[in-house]
Amino acid sequence: MDPLVVGFSTILAGLIERCSLSRSILWIMVLTMAGCTTMAKVTNLLEESCRTSFTHRLSMMLAHQGEPSAASGALANKAVLTLTTYDLGPRPFAIAAPSGTDYRFFFDRKGTDCVLVLYGRQKGVVSYTNNLTYIATEPLPGCTCADS
Repeated sequence: MDPLVVGFSTILAGLIERCSLSRSILWIMVLTMAGCTTMAKVTNLLEESCRTSFTHRLSMMLAHQGEPSAASGALANKAVLTLTTYDLGPRPFAIAAPSGTDYRFFFDRKGTDCVLVLYGRQKGVVSYTNNLTYIATEPLPGCTCADS
């Protein structure tokens, strides 16, 4: 067999092995970084200060995504009703806007602060998710978050 072909196949095998190892390390890093954020639950959404803060910030986030202000306000009020009626625990929740866009949110606890995080949106078959730097975040003054 030609020594050039043997040498090339050995080099190629080494590169494939390194690429595979690099991909494995990259996945481990992504999964580790994704585990840095924990989801929380707002514990005082029935209190006026928290409810007002949440509806204002959520409405503002939806307006920045292009939703009309009347629709974003109505969606924020509907979200409060849903979140106070059903105990979803510390998990993501979705809002379906009349525009046809679905938005995905979760609450995050940063020290003593509660933060509303928009991490995904989908309209039709077009989906955008950013779970590393997020699409938008807003602190929720007056709200208290717990991990469970």
